[in-house]
Amino acid sequence: MRLNENAIVATKLLALAAGMLLFALFVMPPLYDAFCEITGLNGKTGEKYEAVPAAVDTDRLVKVQFVASNNENMPWGFKPSVATMKVHPGEAMDTVFLASNPTGRDMVGQAIPSLVPFETAQYFHKTECFCFNQQTLEAGESAELPLRFIVDPDLPPGVNTITLSYTLFDVTERFSSNSDNKNTDPEREG
Repeated sequence: MRLNENAIVATKLLALAAGMLLFALFVMPPLYDAFCEITGLNGKTGEKYEAVPAAVDTDRLVKVQFVASNNENMPWGFKPSVATMKVHPGEAMDTVFLASNPTGRDMVGQAIPSLVPFETAQYFHKTECFCFNQQTLEAGESAELPLRFIVDPDLPPGVNTITLSYTLFDVTERFSSNSDNKNTDPEREG
């Protein structure tokens, strides 16, 4: 009888562990993303911003710093073309990030942005960003990845520096079912 009770407890514990794993893998990420988007925590930036004409605050300069890093499984070279820019709030600004695939195989990358201080996420608007799509680079290929942004004129006066950070992930396996795996970005299809 003791063995049967132990088997029941072990089964319940295994089921609980499996349930916790499934919750962590499939339920938490969308909840976390929604929470971050609503609250601006973790500096997650929103989707593409449709620019509307606004007055440029020529009396104020905000320093925007750019940081790039790779997820541990991503072998690409990835860096901003410039480390910092001084921008007037309300002014549309352009820059590029540089990516290179030094491997001998075609790969697909996805960049995930984050802003610091976290509360600036609602004041940093991307009108064009390589992070909106996956980026495909063939073996040995390099590319300039465009970013166009506007710092909102309503940025609180105490904020003088914003740091935009991108982490690049290898998402090639997600697209391995595509027939040629070369045109996952609709803008690059030809």
